Amino acid sequence: MSINDLQAEDALSPDSISEIARAFQRSRVLLTAYELELFTALGEESKSAIEVADMLGTDRRATERLMNALCAMGILEKKEGKFSNTPLASRFFIKGKPDFMAGMMHLVNLWDTWSTLTQAVRHGKSVLDQHVNETGEKWLSAFIAAMHARAYNQAAELVDMLDLSGVSRVLDVGGGSGIYSMAFVRAGEGIKAVVFDLQNVIPLTKNYVEQEKLSEKVETVVGDYNVDNLGSGFDLVFLSAIIHSNSIKENRNLIRKCSKALNPEGQVVVQDFIMDEDRTSPPFGALFSLNMLVGTKSGDTYTESEVRLWMETANLHNIIRKDTDFGTTLIIGRKIKK
Repeated sequence: MSINDLQAEDALSPDSISEIARAFQRSRVLLTAYELELFTALGEESKSAIEVADMLGTDRRATERLMNALCAMGILEKKEGKFSNTPLASRFFIKGKPDFMAGMMHLVNLWDTWSTLTQAVRHGKSVLDQHVNETGEKWLSAFIAAMHARAYNQAAELVDMLDLSGVSRVLDVGGGSGIYSMAFVRAGEGIKAVVFDLQNVIPLTKNYVEQEKLSEKVETVVGDYNVDNLGSGFDLVFLSAIIHSNSIKENRNLIRKCSKALNPEGQVVVQDFIMDEDRTSPPFGALFSLNMLVGTKSGDTYTESEVRLWMETANLHNIIRKDTDFGTTLIIGRKIKK
């Protein structure tokens, strides 16, 4: 609930404001239980706090207090001193279940970065010692899993919004798990894709692609898009959730590289959280800009006019905007024959 929601309900009061301020407590309870794999330990059975604590290697009394709080939040149930997962917890928080929310571990990691927000606002930049790409395999695996989970039910719908006539070769810049590349090759016979990403990401990409048995259609290339050339001969260059990690200068240079990688009449497709010109909406984008402040060297969220300018200076024209049903926006520009 936002302050505006409270004002609309004529319910603004110290208590309701405090409810917003204390929201972190419920978040931390859920994230800690998820991080400890408490829900998986419970499984489909009813167990005492002592049994669960012994399985997890945690303090018995502290574990019971955590589980009592989860009951108060409606995530666990407690009967005759034993705890069990609610249907919601059983469906989404038990490892191995089809709907297991693997991406939640990324939110656990974000807790630490968001805790530096005050310092980041004071200094105007992230105060973390390490860049996100240098935080280790565990962090990276959780991040890629979160991005994969987010896009899993959206990729096919998004690709269907695009004009793929004449498209046979796609470059997926910073493609992560390759979820969008896989959607592209499934969308049309004869389409092949290349995922271009960092050296520590590509092994993860290959695993995801191999699981879907699409290795013959989805190639991987190691590189840093801020340093290396992107290649050439592509009909479509796709940038999903990339520009918000970069500075204005980096994005201007990147879009230029993308344009150079295109065949004549090819297209660059940017998917991101595009802000209105006053930068206060959409609300998620305004908060996400702070996520970029605390977690990246120079990332931010950007407006349509900014993306259009980068495209226009990179010889991309006929620029159009398409809004998705899942909170992101596509900005599409085509390379005109000279």
